[in-house]
Amino acid sequence: MKRDVIIACDFSSAEETYNFLDKFTGKKPFVKIGMELFYAEGPEIVRQLKKRGHRIFLDLKLHDIPNTVKKSMAVLSRLDVDMCNLHAAGTIEMMRAALEGLTRPDGTRPLLIAVTQLTSTSEERMHNDLLINGNINDVVVHYAKNAKIAGLDGVVCSPLEAGIVKEACGKEFITVTPGIRFADGAVGDQVRITTPERAKEIGTDYIVVGRPITAAENPVAAYERCLQEFVNE
Repeated sequence: MKRDVIIACDFSSAEETYNFLDKFTGKKPFVKIGMELFYAEGPEIVRQLKKRGHRIFLDLKLHDIPNTVKKSMAVLSRLDVDMCNLHAAGTIEMMRAALEGLTRPDGTRPLLIAVTQLTSTSEERMHNDLLINGNINDVVVHYAKNAKIAGLDGVVCSPLEAGIVKEACGKEFITVTPGIRFADGAVGDQVRITTPERAKEIGTDYIVVGRPITAAENPVAAYERCLQEFVNE
């Protein structure tokens, strides 16, 4: 698995997104389309970014009854995205249904990964707000094992948990990790975070980076710094 940096294009319009990506002359970064942009622009933003040559992680975090998720994944599969996700909390049955819906008649499909616990969720919040008891690492690993049982390709987890997920589920099981901040940067609203360099040491496959790149004075330089710290040997 080749490591890569995914830029979180958490913008509110197609125009803002295009203006940002136009800065990357000659480059086609792997990008994440989240709820804000997808809800604002609909499937057309996916089609346009694919035409521009970008790989796309469609981050909609589906979580519903199995049949609804299955039908929704069948629709998303037709958009030809490269990666999409759902919440592991939806149960093994839901994840299996999602995988079935996502798989096209010819057997191909995007990568499917499951969100374990959001990087904004601390152990205290998990206990008090969600009434999930136990160590957060144990919960993340349990959700990851469920995702593997369901046949998924990997999980979204904090970079701090990528190593233990790999130990539990195997090195080929993909870890996609948001919560990335430069050592000299602001933390923002994330709780379980680390740097690109440390994420590489831990062994994660993809890092998802938003504000440290999109809000940087020079986004291209910030992206190149991420590549240098995370991808380059």
